[in-house]
Amino acid sequence: MIASMTGYGRGEAEQRGYEAVVELKSVNSRYCEISLRSPKSLNAHEADIQRIIKTAFSRGRISVYIQVTDPTPDELPIRVNDKALSSYRSLLDEVRSKADIDEPLRLEHLLKYSDIFEADDIEEDAEAIWEATRAALDAACSAMQEMRLREGQALHTELDERLSGIETKLREVDRLAPLRVASSGERLRERLAEIIEEGRIDSERIEFEMTMLADKLDVREEVVRLDSHLELFREAMASGEPVGRKMNFLSQEMNREINTIGSKSNDADMAHLVVGMKEELEKIKEQVENVE
Repeated sequence: MIASMTGYGRGEAEQRGYEAVVELKSVNSRYCEISLRSPKSLNAHEADIQRIIKTAFSRGRISVYIQVTDPTPDELPIRVNDKALSSYRSLLDEVRSKADIDEPLRLEHLLKYSDIFEADDIEEDAEAIWEATRAALDAACSAMQEMRLREGQALHTELDERLSGIETKLREVDRLAPLRVASSGERLRERLAEIIEEGRIDSERIEFEMTMLADKLDVREEVVRLDSHLELFREAMASGEPVGRKMNFLSQEMNREINTIGSKSNDADMAHLVVGMKEELEKIKEQVENVE
């Protein structure tokens, strides 16, 4: 079953108090392009994240957003330096005394000295952060794969209908082609009769006219090749592998055969069928742009 390149997936996981949330969003792209937003604690694992995603998906522009929650989010990462605070307080009291200042010491006076605070060393558990992120990423990839497969089922139905439309019209082209040759042959015989009456008969000219007629009207080779492309396209849809590029190539080849049939059609009914096949193929090409 084919998969779409459009999808969304979300995963959550927890490891030793660290909670990781991963969100994936993908849209169409010729290649697998990844845009990553993650906390600094995961900088060392960016290559691992890219590898995991590219293993799961072969095509699509994928946006990745990762959030990791610390197990102690309410604790400030700073604390009071008791020694510095005591020293500044003593110093300011001494200044007050020597300067004969009666004003009491207030908190705002102490806050002017930033070194009464010091950073509290909070050690992050890098292993736990990565384990939580890896589990959340795997869950997000699975969720997006499921969504892309569901979208792919809808694409499969649409493509199958369009292929059937081309096949139906191609069978009618194959039926009309011999009738058109017979009709054109009759017109050629009438033309040859005129040439004979005028005494301008030329065996080489007759042979040339017959050869040109056969080349212009024979579409059997194109019909066979187009049938083969349609069969290969259906096989690709059923393969279960990423086949978007192959489908794109087959669409181009089908377009080539349909155009050739059109160029050989000097019949209104066949020309109408060719236009119908082109319309179906254009819709196929639009949908193929969404296939992984």
